[in-house]
Amino acid sequence: MAHQQSSQTRLSPSSDIEDMALLLAPRLAYFAGVARTEHVTRAARELDVPQSTLSRAMVRLEQDLGVDLFARHGRSVSLTTAGRTFLASVERALAEVARAAEEVRADADPATGKVAFGFLHTMGAETVPGLLHAFRADHPRVRFSLVQNYGEAMLEGLRAGELDLCLTSPVPDAPDLVARRLDEQKLRLVVPADHRLAARRRVRLAEAAEETFVTLEPGYGLRRITDDLCREAGFKPRIAFEGEEAETLRGLVAAGLGVALLPPPTVPRPGVVELTVTAPRAVREIGVAWPADRPDTPPVAAFKKFLLSRRGNLLPA
Repeated sequence: MAHQQSSQTRLSPSSDIEDMALLLAPRLAYFAGVARTEHVTRAARELDVPQSTLSRAMVRLEQDLGVDLFARHGRSVSLTTAGRTFLASVERALAEVARAAEEVRADADPATGKVAFGFLHTMGAETVPGLLHAFRADHPRVRFSLVQNYGEAMLEGLRAGELDLCLTSPVPDAPDLVARRLDEQKLRLVVPADHRLAARRRVRLAEAAEETFVTLEPGYGLRRITDDLCREAGFKPRIAFEGEEAETLRGLVAAGLGVALLPPPTVPRPGVVELTVTAPRAVREIGVAWPADRPDTPPVAAFKKFLLSRRGNLLPA
């Protein structure tokens, strides 16, 4: 395998790393095979490629790198110092590629694959554990990567490929996502136990127009719903505190720092009273969303089908 002068323009040190990787990657397994056997003919036989193809690939690889990787002795070869240095990194790279390939195959396995599933913080204590328990009755070995976050962050996670699907509210309407409404959850006006409205069971939201509110931060779906409901009731809420978690807001209400529109708690919270809102209709829709153009692995398809089968029966009674 004679080392010929390159007819190509060599990559300079300032060339883009990604371009270099794309150029070299197809030849790395060939290089490792020749380095392992130290014989071009044997390597070609093991790799199941024509000897001429293998020889040309090694010449091009050396030309692109601008260094001699092999000392040639007829059809036998031995690694140069540069070749040994390069081989160590190539073997690590090939092992990492093999590991990644095995990982994605395992994640797609129908029986033992993985689902990256996002959901709202308020659904983490009861709703999601119940769903996973029911799903795993028929799919006991499917694995889950669980992410709790607010709605907009989860939608970005879908778009970035970090999540396969998510439960969120409001149900998104975006061309790059598919979303299906699954259920709705009543929201309550939560007031301190000694509040002027605490003796009531039902209240119109307009009756809280002069109250101080504690809410989730902008960007959270429940914050948007709170703002919309207050607007529908004829007022803009005066907000004293903004948080990231519904139960923290309940704690603020219990401390007398304001009132809040919240979904029902998992367990009753001392120090607060939860009032049914009669007008406007105070609910939040819960839906499942996933990327519009991404094919599902078998475990993701199975879990999606399961969630859609729970339409109207998603939330605990």
